[in-house]
Amino acid sequence: MIDDKRIIEIERKIAFQDKIIEDLNYVIIRQQKDIEGLKKALVQMQEQSSSGEQGHAPILNLEDEKPPHY
Repeated sequence: MIDDKRIIEIERKIAFQDKIIEDLNYVIIRQQKDIEGLKKALVQMQEQSSSGEQGHAPILNLEDEKPPHY
């Protein structure tokens, strides 16, 4: 009987660990997709910057802007 309880407890722990591993794997996959998207966006921005494209609005430095109440 003691062995049955131990086996059941071990099975619960394994099931819990399997769920954790599955959840972590999902997070890693999602993060990898995000990283790939950010890399593509960075490459596009670098290409636009190096080619001197004028069709886009300039990046503003908010520190130099006056607040709207002035």
